[in-house]
Amino acid sequence: MISVFDIYKVGIGPSSSHTVGPMRAAYEFLLAADQAIGLSQVDGVEVELFGSLGQTGKGHGTGKAVILGLAGEQPETVDTSKVEAFLKQTDETEAIALLGKYPIRFPREGAITFHRRKTMPKHANAMELRLYKDGEVVYKDMYYSIGGGFIVRDEDFDSSLEEAIEQSSKPIPYPFDTCDELLALCHKHGKRISSIMLENEKVFRSEEEIRKNLMHIWHTMEECIERGINTEGILPGGLRVRRRAPSLYQSLKYEKTNDPLQVLEWVNLYALAVNEENADGGRVVTAPTNGAAGIIPAVMKYANRFIAPLDEETVVRFLLTSAAIGILYKKNASISGAEVGCQGEVGVACSMAAGALAELMGGNVSQVECAAEIGMEHNLGLTCDPVGGLVQVPCIERNAMGSVKAINAARLALRGNGDHKVSLDKVIKTMWETGNDMKTKYKETARGGLAVNIIEC
Repeated sequence: MISVFDIYKVGIGPSSSHTVGPMRAAYEFLLAADQAIGLSQVDGVEVELFGSLGQTGKGHGTGKAVILGLAGEQPETVDTSKVEAFLKQTDETEAIALLGKYPIRFPREGAITFHRRKTMPKHANAMELRLYKDGEVVYKDMYYSIGGGFIVRDEDFDSSLEEAIEQSSKPIPYPFDTCDELLALCHKHGKRISSIMLENEKVFRSEEEIRKNLMHIWHTMEECIERGINTEGILPGGLRVRRRAPSLYQSLKYEKTNDPLQVLEWVNLYALAVNEENADGGRVVTAPTNGAAGIIPAVMKYANRFIAPLDEETVVRFLLTSAAIGILYKKNASISGAEVGCQGEVGVACSMAAGALAELMGGNVSQVECAAEIGMEHNLGLTCDPVGGLVQVPCIERNAMGSVKAINAARLALRGNGDHKVSLDKVIKTMWETGNDMKTKYKETARGGLAVNIIEC
């Protein structure tokens, strides 16, 4: 079972697949190595980054993430205020303490290699880590960062979902792999999607723990918005992109207008605030990825401000419903920009937010499915073309556009009775096929689209 806490994870920016995943991979690699051979004998480490990790890894902070993971930091707990100082120290001393305990040399040149043209066959985001003793490799492994902070070891990559379920000692009460199966469960048992998800989650955690952790996710999102609207400056990376959320917030706070579309300005604000924080390496929640981290918080803040204040019950329902939709994409397609383009990030987040908002606004399960389908149908073919390999242009604005589209998708669905021509399962299948048909240069390589045409603009 993919859990709601797999879809929503607290981490740091700017990318779930290029920052969060590699940091986790480096950390888990060393834990496994320490158990297998003991790190006290190791005197060297090398990391090679392939595919999209190599092509856009510098702009996405992959090298920095690897260093933090090797030092024993984890995305959920690393102190973001101390990261830059630590990285500077590592660069100056050309040394690192593995897991914070075992000091070794870490040369500025050669410790981490970014391959611009070499890609591994199993996945676009691959990294090989090797440990040395007296010049000889004593332990190595290959990891894949498959989107949303999920990582898979090479030997586990081909394990099927069915095998994982068979090996589980705790079968869930309402298993589903497709939206049709999920809807059938809802109709058969008279439950909402959020209720189905909650019962499945209770197999692994108490309801009290589930609610507490989901509220922590929501509060982390709110805190991210607050930091984003109150932090001015220029985003790192060389594009000289100025944070816009603070000035927009000051303008909206004092603006008196009868313009009914000012609501959209607030939605834009919330999304920009989160993704500017993400671009600056701040604390964010993967939703389901960092590149699309602003959409769910923006739509939830919209609901809180313009529909009704969100209490614990509505927060829990929103996050559970949206996670169920995200799980369908994770199981049957991808949420990785390096695999399917930005339709797998912003498109999926838009679909998740639209479906959850529809349930929150009183929609039945068919209307929820319709909203989620609309949210993706009009993101099909969306390319991932980050300028300079940075999660800034067009990524930040794209979250604002995705947030508004999610709200509109929910409203369109609620104006109907749930009947529609294209099912969510069919649009997920289409998204996957579209992603496979896309040229590689449009999938988080910074070698196509705006990434190469920005100079002409």
